[in-house]
Amino acid sequence: MKNNQLKILLIGSGGREHSLALKLKESNQNPSLFIAPGNAGTAQCGTNVQINDTDIENLLKFAIENEIDLTVVGPEAPLVKGIVNTFNDNNLNIIGPDEIGAQLEGSKAWSKAFMEKYDIPTASYKEFTNSADAKKYIDDTNQFPIVIKADGLAAGKGVTIAATKTEAYSAIEDAIDNDKFQEAGKKIIIEDFLDGEEASIFAFCDGKTILPMTPAQDHKAIFDGDKGPNTGGMGAYSPTPLITDELFKTIKADVFDKVLKGFKEEKIDYRGIVYAGIIVVKGKPLIIEFNARFGDPETQVVLPRLKNDLASIFQAMTTQTLDTITLEWKPESAVCVVLASGGYPDSYEKGKEIKGTADFSDNTSIQVIHAGTRLNNKKLETSGGRVLGVVGIDSSLKRAIDQTYSAVEKISFEKSYHRKDIGHKALARL
Repeated sequence: MKNNQLKILLIGSGGREHSLALKLKESNQNPSLFIAPGNAGTAQCGTNVQINDTDIENLLKFAIENEIDLTVVGPEAPLVKGIVNTFNDNNLNIIGPDEIGAQLEGSKAWSKAFMEKYDIPTASYKEFTNSADAKKYIDDTNQFPIVIKADGLAAGKGVTIAATKTEAYSAIEDAIDNDKFQEAGKKIIIEDFLDGEEASIFAFCDGKTILPMTPAQDHKAIFDGDKGPNTGGMGAYSPTPLITDELFKTIKADVFDKVLKGFKEEKIDYRGIVYAGIIVVKGKPLIIEFNARFGDPETQVVLPRLKNDLASIFQAMTTQTLDTITLEWKPESAVCVVLASGGYPDSYEKGKEIKGTADFSDNTSIQVIHAGTRLNNKKLETSGGRVLGVVGIDSSLKRAIDQTYSAVEKISFEKSYHRKDIGHKALARL
């Protein structure tokens, strides 16, 4: 006989999933949490289950056998592979868009065509499957920088901002001719470069209602001052002074309301997260890209500020009753600094012992979020490029930054690397 405790399966193994697990554990429904495959941090929130996040067959089997009430999908790959369709076919509640809706992230060309059709502001673009045609377009437009994107999922590495014709040609050849991104790069889009400041806004969507969340800004480049190659994200903060109340209203009307209109007209069953990567150019917001899930490390600074019960929001999404919920946010600022393995985003070593994380277990204003971590004979070790995210929360952004960095200094592993300027551009704006 089934007991009445809410059972949640959370899919993924990164910092985003640890943040989600911590927030779900706060629920007044006291859920029982399973995380597949999880990491050393999620193991403290529930039970890690050794199933890969794209192993849809075994995830389904686990959900059925364990009478899971709600599944929450963290990463994009299982969404694009159609996990939501599979779970829906088996009458299981799941948070995420169906396979068609997941194309919002899974295909840049699909996403750009959707934006064009529903008049969502974005850069002009063309799509190509032939490198000679793409190069001719570069020659004809002759404007640099120009942006070249692999159409499919490329683990965040499929975008090139080409400053010269040589760089543009090289990016085109890598994708189409040299199979650098395999199937994901067989089609590319080339779009105008937009010069401005970026922000991230997530929204809860149930197919009938869309509720944008508080804005955040992340730091993609590896080095201070936004220099060097892009990474999965080296830190984030929320809220951001870049997105004023007035600008937020514009974004809701010009982006999120139009996205929802598109879902309804296309009959897309979208009960998941819409992530809008926004760039503000001369005061006007445009979309760089959409994702079909929470972003990382922005989740780590958005969720700690959410006052609502996250499990209840997810349940409302499955029943399409999001219109009954009003999102509420704590006024505090949250700042996340990522501790990465030396050498990241290129090659790096794993298996370094991590010390100092336990010092914060009773500190309510610091969260240590695990990403690339594992337990080896009860010893905490590094197992990825982005290892930990240290999150500080305070009523002032300056104090939140100071508090975060003071915690960062107490955590160590061999060749640990972090940026020293997370949140500074917001301080300059304030």
